[in-house]
Order: sequence, then structure tokens, then C-alpha cells
Amino acid sequence: MKFYDFKARKMNGQEVSMEDYKGKVVLVVNTASKCGLTPQFEELEALYKEYKDSGLEILGFPCNQFAKQDSGSNEEIHSFCQLNYGVSFNMFEKIEVNGKNAHPLYKFLKNEKGGVMGNEIKWNFTKFLIDKDGKIVKRFAPTVDPEKIEKEIDTNNMHLLNCEKEIITLENNIKSSFYGKRSLAEIEEVSTTEYSSFLY
Repeated sequence: MKFYDFKARKMNGQEVSMEDYKGKVVLVVNTASKCGLTPQFEELEALYKEYKDSGLEILGFPCNQFAKQDSGSNEEIHSFCQLNYGVSFNMFEKIEVNGKNAHPLYKFLKNEKGGVMGNEIKWNFTKFLIDKDGKIVKRFAPTVDPEKIEKEIDTNNMHLLNCEKEIITLENNIKSSFYGKRSLAEIEEVSTTEYSSFLY
């Protein structure tokens, strides 16, 4: 099994395949709304806003298995995240992450990347980083702040995505220099041969 083989339900009940995130860097987090680490929602949202245009997705999975710190309904949890932290990244329906009823995705993640004291999730806000090829590259303890994960994303996983973005930007700049102040209609009239000869 691979990361892309799994499915989960978003807060609105829509079933989503992890394959939808192919080619993107993904951070999977088990969350809770009444935990001392709950303020990490703010940092996660900041991280998402910073890198979403470069291909980062954050997937939040509420869980009530740790001191019953997420006992509300899916609707209540979703409302809490939006009202208090402005969460705009994807939040999924509440699941279990440990035990026989653990969600299949979490069984897979734990098996791929165990923790220091074994495979089981120890607390809320454990984080798994998946690269754009679906490989589980790192597991972060609950107390690791999202801002520290940013370095990992920026240096290791987002590199190729950022390169692709820079290539597009460079090409657009070249076009701008080449075409000058011509209108879109005028640009469309320029032959492919003319532009290609400029590039090469």
C-alpha cells in the first residue's frame, strides 16, 4: 500500500482520495480543540498560507483519544477551528489514530514512520511529512512547532516545486521583456518561431 491508496472523509462528508494530493507536499496532523497544543492551529495556518501556492497541503484529523480533548461533533470542531484560528486548510472527520479502530491511513503512517517509543501516536498534534512522490519522509513529535517544520519543508521537500515555480516566473519575465508593452492580441499574433528563436 502507498499513501495515495487511502481515502478519508472531509468535514462536509465528501470522501477524498489521497491521490488528489499527488505531486504536492503533505503534512498530516492529528488535532484537538481543547489541548495545551491547540494554539498550533495558528502556526499550521500560517505555514499553509506561506506555502500553499508552492504545493503544500495540510490535512487535519481531529481525534478524541487523548484525554478526550476533542469531544465535540465534527460541525462543532470545524466551527471552532475557523472562528478561533481561521483554519483554511483541509480538516477531516474525527477519527481514531490508535487501536483496532484506527483509521487505515494512520495504521499506514505509523507503520512507515514509528516514534521514539514505538509506533503508536503519543498525543495530539503528531505530524507526518509526505513528499511530492508520496514518501513518508519524517515524523514530528507533538511538541515540535510548525515553524520548525518549515525549515524541513523549505529545504528538502519544496525545492523542486519552488524550482518549477521559478522557471515559470523566469519564462514570464522573458516574455515580458521580449513582448514589451504589446497587448494580449498582439502577443498572440507573434509566431512561435519568433519567440523560440529569442529563447534559444
